[in-house]
Amino acid sequence: MSSTDSKASNVEIKYTQIFINNEWHKAVKGKTFPVINPSTGEEICQVEEGTRADVDKAVEAARKAFDVESPWRKLEPVARGNLMRKFAGLLRRDIDYLSKLETLNNGKAVEDSKGDIYASADCIEYYAGWVDKIVGETIPGAHDQVIFTRHEPIGICGQIIPWNYPLMMMAWKLGPALACGNVIILKPAEQTPLSALYCGALIKEAGFPPGVINIIPGDGPECGGAICLHEHIDKVAFTGSVEVGKKVQEAAAKSNLKRVSLELGGKSPLIICEDADIDYAASVAHRAIFTNAAQNCTAGSRTFVHAKIYDEFIAKSVELAKNRVVGDPFDAMTEQGPQINDSQFQKILGYIESGKKGGAKLECGGERAGNKGYFIKPTIFSGVKDDMQIAREEIFGPVMSVLKFDSYDEVIKRANDTTFGLGAGVITKDLTRGLTFAQRLQAGSVWVNDYDAVCNQAPFGGFKQSGHGRELGKYGLEEYYEVKTVVVKLV
Repeated sequence: MSSTDSKASNVEIKYTQIFINNEWHKAVKGKTFPVINPSTGEEICQVEEGTRADVDKAVEAARKAFDVESPWRKLEPVARGNLMRKFAGLLRRDIDYLSKLETLNNGKAVEDSKGDIYASADCIEYYAGWVDKIVGETIPGAHDQVIFTRHEPIGICGQIIPWNYPLMMMAWKLGPALACGNVIILKPAEQTPLSALYCGALIKEAGFPPGVINIIPGDGPECGGAICLHEHIDKVAFTGSVEVGKKVQEAAAKSNLKRVSLELGGKSPLIICEDADIDYAASVAHRAIFTNAAQNCTAGSRTFVHAKIYDEFIAKSVELAKNRVVGDPFDAMTEQGPQINDSQFQKILGYIESGKKGGAKLECGGERAGNKGYFIKPTIFSGVKDDMQIAREEIFGPVMSVLKFDSYDEVIKRANDTTFGLGAGVITKDLTRGLTFAQRLQAGSVWVNDYDAVCNQAPFGGFKQSGHGRELGKYGLEEYYEVKTVVVKLV
């Protein structure tokens, strides 16, 4: 375990204001809010706090940018794609600064931040390649008819971004929305607004016309709520908790029935079969739960292990957890940084106490690391039962719950016995068994002999209360265009 004393260099904070119409603005109500460094619990800076009045300003700018005669709407598809590629290039150009800014604000290991930024640039570039391939179809009709479809941009898209992958989740939403020709009002999480605001400067530098992308930092109820309720916002995309996702959908329905896509929580199963290579399986399971300090919607937080290899798997997993380097995210040796804030930190420690009281066996961890910041040691519980709180609820923290099974039919039923359905995994050398699990597990993504293998060209999203709609791949475009049918009678 490395020191939790941060060696952060002095990262200059360049942008703290609201980005509307390619200009920087103070909040209409004159309020600011503090942004906290999770490695220390100390304030980084104050950021302008957007409210309904600022959302109204952004909507006005976005409506002008989306006017049929606007520069944005008149761009050829290839020109739109070139702007996106320029933005992706600027992300790569500034990766050293951006990765430090992301780590300062979010707490993830700086090498992980660099990986996120490269992935974000790749995502924007991937969707830049789609701009001239979003095509309709011709449809057979009567002898004197021509029928065809057009795919047209929806309009003003509200996008509400989570704090666990600030830049990458922004890219997942900007990419398809821009490729389809929409305009955007983006709200970064109030915990992590700094990298998104810096991207406002890059968006302007890339040459996007004013009003196409607007960035408003602010809280969920006031700023996010204003986006969801606004009568002139045509679509909202949200990534976050189920609880808030339900409020987003309710607000969209109560206002103008705007289109909604939701990527919500998970309690994802990872099933380790008796024929699995135990060293490999333990390594995959370790990464599945502890990546990004387990602040990951797809975290493999229910690890089902066959009874024949259960004890050996526990021993291997405990060894990996005890050797995991937790500490200063600016240290190149660090694998795991802090949790995002004090409320999450306390919530996770509460779940750990629940596991102890519920009868699970604490194998390792279970306490804070260091004496400042929000660091928690990697924690493993064995003897976990399906009805325990730690096996039912999304913890969003470094807690591995290991459950035992004997029958494959039984474990599939247990794995599916959840209100969530975001991801699932299985480790086996039996291809038929792996494909059978892939068919029967109720999840938007199933990974066989891997976990969280997400790529830009493959769709990502949830079953059940893990959300609806898809991000990434060709399917991700469908959330951002309307289909218009045109029928021409030949007279």
